[in-house]
This record gives sequence, structure tokens and C-alpha cells, in this order.
Amino acid sequence: MINRRDFIQKAALGSSALAFSNPLLRLLAQNSYQMEMLRGNVGIFTERGGTIAFYISQAGLAVVDSQFPEQAGHLIEELKKKSDRRLDLLVNTHHHGDHSAGNIAFKGYVKKVMAHENSMLNQKRTAEAQGSLDNQLLPDTTYKKGMIRERVGGERIALHYFGPGHTDGDSFVHFENANIVHTGDLLFNRRVPYIDKSAGANIENWQLVMEEGYKAFDADTRFVFGHSGNGYEIKGTREDLKAFQNYLGKVLEFVKKGQANGKTKEQLAEVTEIPEAPEWKGGQSRAINAAWTELFEE
Repeated sequence: MINRRDFIQKAALGSSALAFSNPLLRLLAQNSYQMEMLRGNVGIFTERGGTIAFYISQAGLAVVDSQFPEQAGHLIEELKKKSDRRLDLLVNTHHHGDHSAGNIAFKGYVKKVMAHENSMLNQKRTAEAQGSLDNQLLPDTTYKKGMIRERVGGERIALHYFGPGHTDGDSFVHFENANIVHTGDLLFNRRVPYIDKSAGANIENWQLVMEEGYKAFDADTRFVFGHSGNGYEIKGTREDLKAFQNYLGKVLEFVKKGQANGKTKEQLAEVTEIPEAPEWKGGQSRAINAAWTELFEE
């Protein structure tokens, strides 16, 4: 751990500085935000909301997710201390406010904003319903199926869509050269997930999304998660995709068996642990309620 002033000095613009010779360099900055370099000029920013990933080099800047305006402003301040170029690319893994509300802070600073088409539509729909469309910076570049790729500096950034999961518009974001994947909220590491049925979430297909992600990336891929439970990292490996896939399946299995045995949704929602998925501890009501809706009400 080093202090903020030392980090800024060490990260001054220059090829050697931008390589961040210590890939595990960590910053504990003011306002409790943290920046940590991983590898290949890719790092993460955490403060309030979903984890942000960023890429910084002399030839390009990119950011994945934006938390909230205040937090996005803190990240922008740090990026501007390291580079005087505009941000080439902002990506949203999905539309939820703790991942996209900070987009507006990048207005006039970012050249392109990218997301899955459904993510953009969900963001717009939600903002219109709240009367806050003027406070949004919507993606201007979208895709519908498969993958879209953008080159930023010496890095290739690919968005992958494998169908509905947490919502109907979530992307895996792969920094291909660094081999780092931001999962957004497609993976809650040992934390009970929010399952947004109002935005097309599908638990059954979410399991397939985890399977496709496992196959698409390799054992050397480092993963960055949107959120994690107490005591667990926001970073991991593709084995964490398998573990979360198992949790999702066990939630559906638990609700199916419970309903067949005469349990009500409310009774099932009282549990604090899903059988055969004990790592996801805590109140299970939002997962149980979403599973019940999917199985018996849709």
C-alpha cells in the first residue's frame, strides 16, 4: 500500500510509469476510493457501486462502468493526472445506476460509449420513468448478438453477449491482450444477487451464460466482478463462474422442491442459505422471489 501522493508521482505520464512495473500496485486514495493495477495497463477502481475497470496507456484510455457521478469524478481526476488525452471508450456492462449513473460525468470527455442494445434501452426506459433522462449519458454504440470489439491504444476490448441473465442486456467485457474480463453483475462473488425480472432477467439462462463464459475464456483469464460478499474478493478465476452457476441452479432446485412440498414463497424466502451452495450466505429473499416468479408466475 502506498499513499496517494506517491502513487501520483509514480504514475506520471511516461511509458515506464504507464506500464506500472509492479502489477499489484494499490492505491488507497482520499474519499476511501481505491485503484489497483492488475496487468497489461488494466486496473480497477472501487468506491461506491459496481466495480470499475480501466485501461490507461500513452495511446489510449478506456473505462468499464461508471458507478455514480461523484465517484466517476474521482476516477476522472486520477486519469487526467496521468494523461492529457480524452477518454477513448466508456463501456457499460449493463444499465443499473450503480454501473451507469456516473456516465454523465464523462460527457464531453469521452469519445464513445458502448453497451448491449438492451442495456441502452433499459437505461433510457428507466430514466424516462424517473424523469431523469437529462441526467443520463446513454451509449451511442450498441450491438445485439454475439460480440463487438473496439481497439483502444494497444488493447483490444471485446463485449460478449450470451443472452439474458442478471438482466437482458449484460455483457462480459474482455481486455483481450491483458486477458482480463469484467463480468459486471453477471457474477456476484459469494453475495446473493439482485435478479432484475423487470429488465428481462432469466435465472435458467443465466446458468448457460456462466457456462458460455467459462468456455469463452481460459484458465489464465483474470475476472473482475461487479460485487462480492463480505470477506470475498472482487477478483477471481473462471472457476468462480462455475461456482455461481451452481448457486443459480440450486436456487431454482430449492424453490421447485419447496413448492412441490407445499411451501409458500414467503416461507421459502426466510432461508439464509441455499442447500449445496453454502458460500452464498445471508438473506435469500430476492433470489427466492425471482426464482418463484420465473418458475410459477411468468
